[in-house]
Amino acid sequence: MASFKKQQQKTQVTQKKKVKSELTDDQKQEIKEAFDLFDTDRSGAIDCHEIKVILRALGFEVKKQEVQALMKEYDRDETGRIEYSDYIELMTRKYCERDPQDEIFRAFKLFDDDNSGKITLRKLKKVSKELGESLSDQELQAMIDEFDKDGDGQINIDEFLSIMKQTTIY
Repeated sequence: MASFKKQQQKTQVTQKKKVKSELTDDQKQEIKEAFDLFDTDRSGAIDCHEIKVILRALGFEVKKQEVQALMKEYDRDETGRIEYSDYIELMTRKYCERDPQDEIFRAFKLFDDDNSGKITLRKLKKVSKELGESLSDQELQAMIDEFDKDGDGQINIDEFLSIMKQTTIY
């Protein structure tokens, strides 16, 4: 666990923060679907509590004070609700401020449920099952073997970073 934290801090210090200015089509769709889910009366606006739930559901860790500050900034008509256009502006800002490196470390923690700093076959199988994927042990082991650079039969944070850097999210 200590080596994972050390690696995370080291990587965060040495990497320049990349800031995107646009959302992907998937992100736009995710944001719209979240809004539509909570705008049950189809008024085109959602309140403070709904914003907080949406932000958390989309992976943003927010505290009550931050949500209140966001409401003050984006509830321009002071109605206690944020209009859809302001919501889009808010969510675009939140998504663009995300640090891809932090997202990768958070994803690693989803697999590394015991904080060992390793993703084992058992852990990969568990997550695969939770996601509704029906992959055999051989297929999962082949995934590990492909990226296991140190030959220990597990994926560590460096190997996981290598995998994630090959995707479009990084």
